[in-house]
Amino acid sequence: MSTLIICLFIAALLPYLAKVPMAIAMNKLGGYDNNHPRAQQAKLTGFGARACAGHQNAFESLIIFAPAVLLAIATQNTGTFIEQLAIIHVVARVLYHIAYLLNVALIRSLLWAAGIISSFSIIYICI
Repeated sequence: MSTLIICLFIAALLPYLAKVPMAIAMNKLGGYDNNHPRAQQAKLTGFGARACAGHQNAFESLIIFAPAVLLAIATQNTGTFIEQLAIIHVVARVLYHIAYLLNVALIRSLLWAAGIISSFSIIYICI
């Protein structure tokens, strides 16, 4: 079960870690506007826009993954296969963000699919 909790912790950190490249891009756009960060984010292009989208998508992914892991723990489905699915999700999400930043769309989409399928698989196994 500790593997699931560690994966959940890492997945919860990913949106905040994903903000670092976006903050760097915002800083290059006339300095980080802490008064109106979302307005500044809307002006980002290229790398900055991809970093912003990756940051937002990390939150979207967490919305599915966190309940899946909590369901596995609550139903005591914490076996090796569930843990492997959780690890796949976390690894796919880290690589997904890197692919997003590097603008490798096909690989990014495949990694997105691996992450979302692993999350829904955890839920399905718990049913």
